[in-house]
Amino acid sequence: MDLNLKGKTAIVCGSTQGLGFASAVELSLLGANLVLFARNEEKLKAAVAFLPKGDGQVHRYLVADFSNTAQVNEVINKFVQKGNSAQILVNNTGGPASGKLIDESEDAFINTFKAHLINNHHLVQALVPGMRAAGWGRIINIISTSVKSPLPNLGVSNTVRAAVANWAKTLATELAPAGITVNNVLPGFTKTVRAEYIIEKRVKDSGKTEEEVMAELVKEIPVGRIGRPEEFGAAVAFLCSPAAAYITGINLPIDGGRLQCL
Repeated sequence: MDLNLKGKTAIVCGSTQGLGFASAVELSLLGANLVLFARNEEKLKAAVAFLPKGDGQVHRYLVADFSNTAQVNEVINKFVQKGNSAQILVNNTGGPASGKLIDESEDAFINTFKAHLINNHHLVQALVPGMRAAGWGRIINIISTSVKSPLPNLGVSNTVRAAVANWAKTLATELAPAGITVNNVLPGFTKTVRAEYIIEKRVKDSGKTEEEVMAELVKEIPVGRIGRPEEFGAAVAFLCSPAAAYITGINLPIDGGRLQCL
């Protein structure tokens, strides 16, 4: 099986922690040069220093706040204008706060739409010309299992994630002839800062203990445990590899079997 990414450059967004960083580590282990992209420069420096590095690998970072679409667009275009390119793009942005859909404001939808879909689109528009020139590309969008089954109290996220999934499916069809694949990965309950937030929110809302809330969550997962970030990162890395060249336009749940739909 050809998993070799030596000589390829991968831009991974939201990559100073959690699923983004785990994906960056796995891509690095396959030989890719990493460009981490997030808002906190100090955390980016620390993350880059921690990445595995083999012979000839060079890891870098870009700084932008993904709540500012103009800034993200400016940074990625400057990267390209300097003669840089990337054959792999992993789109990943933190989700919005939880809440009932009926109570959400117009701004909540607009800001989330910009942070996710518009940023993704700007990044793709900047990087796809280089992928076309190389005749090879991988675009991965880290979204949510909510695109298959909406999650309670995440109304804005459910709405926007579905938009991203359909955007990606359309792109997959358009870009396939150029040797560029586009896939979505759907994380289930995984040990991340986001998961800690969800647990704390459920504890506060339900009055139950953290142990009780955790037991309820694990009960929903057939494999009987929460996921590890590196398991998620390994799936992302595989979809970016040469071995996955015939896989495009899919929504891949990585959730321990929790989803009960096909």
